[in-house]
Amino acid sequence: MNRRTIGVKTQETKMEEIKLEDCYVSEEYGFILRDPLVKLPEYYKPWMDIAEHLAELIETKKLRDEVSKMPELDIQHLKGHRQFRLARVILSHIVMGYVWQDGETGGVKVLPRNLAMPYHQVSQTLGLPLIMVHADFVLANWRQKDPTGPLTIENLSTIVSVPGGDSLQGFVLVTLLVEVAAIPAVKNIIRTVRAIEEEDRKTLLPTLQDLEQSITKMGAALQLMYEYVDSDVYYNTIRIFLSGWKDNPNMPEGLLYDGVSEEPLYFSGGSAAQSSVYHAFDELLGIQHQPQSADFLLKMRSYMPPAHNNFINWVREAPRLSEYIIRCDDPTLLSAFNQCISALTELRSLHIRIVSKYVNAAGVRARIKKNQNLGQDQQERGTGGSQAMTFLKSIRDTSKEGLLRHSNPGDH
Repeated sequence: MNRRTIGVKTQETKMEEIKLEDCYVSEEYGFILRDPLVKLPEYYKPWMDIAEHLAELIETKKLRDEVSKMPELDIQHLKGHRQFRLARVILSHIVMGYVWQDGETGGVKVLPRNLAMPYHQVSQTLGLPLIMVHADFVLANWRQKDPTGPLTIENLSTIVSVPGGDSLQGFVLVTLLVEVAAIPAVKNIIRTVRAIEEEDRKTLLPTLQDLEQSITKMGAALQLMYEYVDSDVYYNTIRIFLSGWKDNPNMPEGLLYDGVSEEPLYFSGGSAAQSSVYHAFDELLGIQHQPQSADFLLKMRSYMPPAHNNFINWVREAPRLSEYIIRCDDPTLLSAFNQCISALTELRSLHIRIVSKYVNAAGVRARIKKNQNLGQDQQERGTGGSQAMTFLKSIRDTSKEGLLRHSNPGDH
């Protein structure tokens, strides 16, 4: 595996020397893992067998029994980045299923050694935390039904699935399609950074225009959530398997990983804040979030593949786009920049509307069904552990504040 990092080297490394492959980022796939493997070597058949029937094992409450029969496998037979990523996808899904097999209030206190130890070893190799993250659930968890066909929802399926049926497939694949729509944006982030470096206004203008189009297409992809995901299935089933054991009242004591740690560990669940592309946008466009939101976003960077974080650091260390735009005093450039800001603000507004339907409204229905009350001062927490609406509105509002005004640097 290539473990070379670049984020710490940006002070003395020229942009042209940065290799995207070292970041596991590409102009063809963005942050998505290119051509994920779907099978591990025969030695790992016990993992594969469980993974192939995971949703059914969880639904019939048999997963924990199956895991108890599983041998403790060594990771020495895993070779190369894609085998390690598939092992992570499989083990992450098994871990989430094991913890939440009995529902939201039925979490376990101990992860057995035969699952915890290999999960720890694979995770250490990849530099990822001991819980399923966006990179496992989405970026490396896809395959094409027709390998020669397009990346469309009809031609895609997951490799491993938790319960949720068609809505689970829809949720993962729509989220993947947002990342697919972001692929040109990743390319344009790179071109934008280089154009600022070289003070190339002619390249910068079309690049910013293309960037705005990519962000708009990400919104169009995200809209598909309404078509492919049932809000009640998301809230009552899928959401549970994305939940973590940090800031979660259902698991206040965290999770003990047998053989890994003598004390329980605490990790946040899956979150859109673990998608590297949004962080790259914020760094490129100079979005300054409120301290509490910024702290949460920064923590989420440790839930990304370290190489992706290095790419974000590279963007952060680049010359400031907003400062260059102001210095140019070019109304056309300024307008193109502001259109990127507006598109990102609208994308985050859409995310708020989706969370309102899939978490808030669905949560109210679930409580009414159970004859439970939700106090007016309470708020649904996101799967990442944040207070969802407060957090999302904060980052949407600070995105909007990134709009530039003419001429005076003191204005922005």
